[in-house]
Amino acid sequence: MKKQFPLSASNHQPARVIEQIKNDVRKYLKRERKKTLPEGVDFWDFHCKIGMGDGVPEPKHVEELTAAIDQAAASQCASVYIEILATPGFRKAKGDS
Repeated sequence: MKKQFPLSASNHQPARVIEQIKNDVRKYLKRERKKTLPEGVDFWDFHCKIGMGDGVPEPKHVEELTAAIDQAAASQCASVYIEILATPGFRKAKGDS
């Protein structure tokens, strides 16, 4: 998913627009996690980037996306760019670092 979300809409309150963006991100992650895993893969990992306005997207962890969306809204950006790419993930043994 590579998408530019506007943070304002003429027919919605700003708080509702932000909640819609967060909901779209959650739905996308849920849909990607449901896909069948390739042979030998343990889980789906996600490489995420988020950019405020026309700024350069910064890498973020999946769990930091909602906080970054809130931060973009608080900084009065016109839009937020979100990039989420699903990649195969492999678990490490507890003894490995």
